Amino acid sequence: MDTNPAVTNELRKEFQQKKSALARLRSQLYQVSKEKNDFFQQMRSGRDQLRSLTGQLKQLKKERDQLTDEVKGLKQRRNELNTEVKERASVKKEAEDKKKQLLDSVGFKGDPAKIKLEINKLEERLETEVMPFPREESLRKKVKELQAVYKKLEQLGTAWKEVNTVTANFSQKRREAEDSHQQVQKKADESQSKHEEMNTIYAKVKEIRAQQQPLAEQYLAAKVKYEQSRKELDELVKRVNELAQILDEQEEENFKVKARRKTAEIKEKMRSGKKLSTEDILAFQALKE
Repeated sequence: MDTNPAVTNELRKEFQQKKSALARLRSQLYQVSKEKNDFFQQMRSGRDQLRSLTGQLKQLKKERDQLTDEVKGLKQRRNELNTEVKERASVKKEAEDKKKQLLDSVGFKGDPAKIKLEINKLEERLETEVMPFPREESLRKKVKELQAVYKKLEQLGTAWKEVNTVTANFSQKRREAEDSHQQVQKKADESQSKHEEMNTIYAKVKEIRAQQQPLAEQYLAAKVKYEQSRKELDELVKRVNELAQILDEQEEENFKVKARRKTAEIKEKMRSGKKLSTEDILAFQALKE
């Protein structure tokens, strides 16, 4: 072991420098580790948000598609109802035209019950009274005329009922068509609302993904820097330990050299009969121990 004082001083100087560098590197390693962990936590938070948003998108898409299917079905039903409304409108018009024609052809605006009553009275007279033939013919003619009018009035009544029935059916189908249209609008609005909500989430997903890339790059850079610093730290710790061991060995060697020299001095004094000082006695006892 080289115990040259100059060499020892150089080693001590290097030892102190390395210990200072070791303290700085440990502080640096702590900061790099903190940055690396911060980037990792941000990345994990982003991934958690993406996972949550993806789940929301999946649910919204399912609801939107279901609403879209409902809208398609409702539109089909609405179209069918609109077709029925058009058909019934045509039937309604035909019934109304038929009623108008009958009204125009009858030319009677009185109470049909009175005509029936008049017919019954005239028929009763023809059966119970004796009257001249011309008078009888005149009454029979009048009965036939009234019966023709009454028959037309009966047809008019049938037409009137038909118009009322057709009108009621038409009104019902028109209400159903209007209700169906409102349902289509409602479901379409709900579907559009889901779609807009999805677009908002898509934009958020795009934003988070854009943030993830630079975070991943920063995390990787911090990780590389951490590994490098860790490697430097391990090498520096190894060198500091080596220097500490060398210096400890030199200290022990120097002590042994001094001990041998002091022992020789004391023994020489004892041989020559010189008086030992208190310091010599204490040193000699310490060396013996």
